[in-house]
Amino acid sequence: MDAQVPLAAGTPVEVHGSRQGARRSHLGLETVFVLAICLGQSAVYSVLSLLDKLTAGPPLSHQTTSLNNSVTPDRPWLDLAHQLANNVFLAAAVPLALYLLMNVRRPGSNPWRAIGLDGRRTRRDALTGVGITAAIGVPGLGLYLLARAIGVNTTIAAGNLASQWWTVPMYVFAAFANGMLEEVVMIGYLLTRWRQCGWHPGAAIAVSALIRGSYHLYQGFGGFAGNLVMGLAFGWYWQRTRRLWPLVIAHTLLDVFSFVGYSLLKNVVSWL
Repeated sequence: MDAQVPLAAGTPVEVHGSRQGARRSHLGLETVFVLAICLGQSAVYSVLSLLDKLTAGPPLSHQTTSLNNSVTPDRPWLDLAHQLANNVFLAAAVPLALYLLMNVRRPGSNPWRAIGLDGRRTRRDALTGVGITAAIGVPGLGLYLLARAIGVNTTIAAGNLASQWWTVPMYVFAAFANGMLEEVVMIGYLLTRWRQCGWHPGAAIAVSALIRGSYHLYQGFGGFAGNLVMGLAFGWYWQRTRRLWPLVIAHTLLDVFSFVGYSLLKNVVSWL
């Protein structure tokens, strides 16, 4: 009888540990599935795009990557419908990630507050977002120009919509959709889930940043490096503050300046 006591006493601990491991495994698979329908999928196609560019013949610096293109420039109403649909579906993974955080092993009583997407510090978040924009934007532009100069990046044509009354608002909408998608999924969702899976914070930030860099490889190696650094900086900031709105705001502003700035200056500034 005495020999059976340790087994009986240990059984609940083993069961608890087994259930904990199963929950972590399920959460890990959940992140794989979410990435498979959004940015992870984009990373795969981005690698394929880079391979195509590298094997096409001309050096990367002699190639152009065109973003925000008109689909039917001769029919503005249909082009607007295309742009709206593209950007709405682009950000479709955002409500999915938020739904999962709210309904599957919630990170706290208020998941919005847990990832920093609540409205408690609106003014401070906005000002911080503007500051991050300046801190990331100027060095990022310098890195892009350097990468293009040494031949490891394509020329980025960031804004190519036909000139219509809705052109600038659509650039802003696209920028916000990008900012919400990348920061909610890559920072708020993934870093939360991977923490719940028992990952070391540094490892979670590094993997998230690598994925972020990889889905920008279609631009070239400069796009990869710049977004890798951005991912590391954003992940570090979020781990310290748990505030996501400043990162969404900064990302949105960076894209607005890129899209609108390029469209306005492409025929004026030669180095664009």
